[in-house]
Amino acid sequence: MKILVTGTDGYIGCLLAPMLIDAGHEVVAVDTGFYKNGWLYNGLRSEALTLAKDMRNLTEADFEGVDAVVALAELSNDPVGDLVGPITYDINHLGSSHVARTAKAAGVERFVYMSSCSVYGVADGTVDETSPVNPQTAYGKCKYLTEQDLWEMADDNFHPVALRNATAFGASPRQRFDIVLNNLSGLAYTTGVIAMTSDGTPWRPMAHALDLCKGILLMLDSPVEKIHGQAFNSGSIDNNYTVREIAETVANEFTGCQLSFGEPGADNRSYKVNFDKISDLGLVCDWDLAKGAKQLHEVFDAIQLDEATFTGRGHTRLKQIEWLLKTGQVDEKLFWKREW
Repeated sequence: MKILVTGTDGYIGCLLAPMLIDAGHEVVAVDTGFYKNGWLYNGLRSEALTLAKDMRNLTEADFEGVDAVVALAELSNDPVGDLVGPITYDINHLGSSHVARTAKAAGVERFVYMSSCSVYGVADGTVDETSPVNPQTAYGKCKYLTEQDLWEMADDNFHPVALRNATAFGASPRQRFDIVLNNLSGLAYTTGVIAMTSDGTPWRPMAHALDLCKGILLMLDSPVEKIHGQAFNSGSIDNNYTVREIAETVANEFTGCQLSFGEPGADNRSYKVNFDKISDLGLVCDWDLAKGAKQLHEVFDAIQLDEATFTGRGHTRLKQIEWLLKTGQVDEKLFWKREW
C-alpha cells in the first residue's frame, strides 16, 4: 500500500513512518519542518524521504497513486493554540479538512485522522465513542470539527476514520517534553523536584506513542466496512490515570525525586475513557506508565540529558513556534517566508 503521512518529522510521525516501511508499505512523507531540529537521539532503523511542504498547500498531484493517508500534522497542544489564536482553526480544522478533500478528489480511498480524547473535555464517569463531546479548548474543538467534515465526505469510495488518541507518552527521537509524563520525567531527572501546582485529581487517558502507531496500522489493515466513517478511542482501559497517579509513577521511577501537590487547579478537563471498541477490533497496547517512565529514564541516562536540552525550544512546541515568529522565519499565518 502506498501511504502518504503528514507530520513525519513530529513526535509520533517519526516513529510511524519506519513501522509502515517495516510492514511493507511505501511511505510518502510530508512535513513543513517546524520541529525538524528537535532531535534528541538516534533511534530509527529507517526514515522515509520527506516532502517539505505545508499541508495547506498540498495538491491532488501530491496524492498520485496514494492508497491511504494518515493525517498527523497539526499544531499540537493548547498553549500553541492560545499563542496563535484563530490560526489554530485555519491549520487544525481547515487545513486538515483540506488534506482530506484533496485526497478524496485524487482518488485516495482510506483516510486515518489523528483526533484526540480531548474532544470529551469535561465528563462524568467513563466516556465512549457514543458519549457527548465537550471540548474545552481550540485544540479539542478543531479535532471535533474536522471529524464532522470527514463524516460528510465519507462515501462508497472514501473511507475516513478518526482515532481519538489518549495523551501520548514515551521516548521518541523527536522528543516532546510538553506532554505530561515526559515533562514530569524530565523534571525529575534534571532537577530532582516535581512541584505540582494542582492536587492532581483530574483523570487522563494515556497511551505510549508506539501503541498509538499500532492503532494506526490497525486502521490501515482493517476491512473498510468495519471502520468506515467511525471514531475510535485509541488506547487502553488500563491506562486511565489521575494526574496524581502519573506524578507518583514518575517519582517511583526516579528515586530520590521530591514530589509535592498543590490546590485544585484551574484546568477542569477530566475524563476517563473506554477503549473497548478498538480493543474488540484487535488493538493490544504493550506499554503502561511505569514501563514508559523506565524507558525515558534509560534514554536520559544514555544521552546524559541536561536541563538546557530538557527546557530548550527543540522539544517544546510553544517555544519553537514563538521562536519562529520572533525571528520572522514564518509569517502571522505560520507559512514559511521564502525571501532569503
